[in-house]
Amino acid sequence: MSKVKYYYDSETLSYRKIEKKKGRKLGIVLLSLLGTLLAGFLVFLVYINLPYVETPKEKTLKRELANMELQYELLNKKMSEAENVLSEVAERDNNLYRVYFEANPIPEEQRKAGFGGINRYKNLEGFDNSKLIVNTSERLDILTKQIVVQSRSLDEVSQLAEEKEKLLAAIPAIQPVKNEDLTRMASGYGYRTDPFTKARKFHYGMDFTSPRGTPVYASGDGVISRADNTATGYGNHIRIDHGYGYVSLYAHLYKYNVRKGQKVQRGDLIGFVGSTGRSEAPHLHYEVFKDDERINPINFYYGNLTPEEFAEMQKQAQQENQSLD
Repeated sequence: MSKVKYYYDSETLSYRKIEKKKGRKLGIVLLSLLGTLLAGFLVFLVYINLPYVETPKEKTLKRELANMELQYELLNKKMSEAENVLSEVAERDNNLYRVYFEANPIPEEQRKAGFGGINRYKNLEGFDNSKLIVNTSERLDILTKQIVVQSRSLDEVSQLAEEKEKLLAAIPAIQPVKNEDLTRMASGYGYRTDPFTKARKFHYGMDFTSPRGTPVYASGDGVISRADNTATGYGNHIRIDHGYGYVSLYAHLYKYNVRKGQKVQRGDLIGFVGSTGRSEAPHLHYEVFKDDERINPINFYYGNLTPEEFAEMQKQAQQENQSLD
């Protein structure tokens, strides 16, 4: 219960009970409510004029978002560098590598083709940074596809290079008898006088005059297809199948240093100069076949002759003299 309050009445010289007025009580309530509203309004004014205060979690998320944007920008810069490098490789691939190996260049539309059809990046839409994320993802996908195309192209070029290397190693490209071992280059490819009949006859190879027992070397990589003396006129002779349609023949040998089926490399010792078969004196008779057709061997001596030596050999080979076989 609330306490009863009294006041002293000087006129009656007695204490009288203080009576609460209903209107005053209502006024106090209204005054309190007004004060509360006023205080709230003042607090609101102060609040909207103060800077926004972030919670620790909001600060963390904001830092993570800023870091993500920075990383995406750096990633885009790296992709730009990668695109430039890939573009240079593609240009060299089309205009150098594939031209050298006689392969068709890869069309530009095939290299730079995008991705059609459905929207591949729908799940990345609807966010504040969707444009940045979608653009980066699309560039990354296209770059990945271009790398795959270029990788396959380089695999093809590598295969072509390997085949080219094998071809270059297989072509009979060196003189089968060393220059220092030659007495002379007796006869070349073309019409010559036959040493036995004295008739003018086509000579299908080149004769290298050397002493009996002079080393004879394989002019290119290949497999020994024959090492016998059963071919008419050649005596002891060797044939090397170089592949790619090339075959070289070494005739009138004194003896062999290889056997049929053996693999040899350019420069390997395969036999020794002799005078077996239809031969007038010790020498090596050398022929080159391409697709079963005899061709002039002088066109294949780029592997071990200087320009001066080649010019001298060509001069001697053109002389229409007497052959030794």
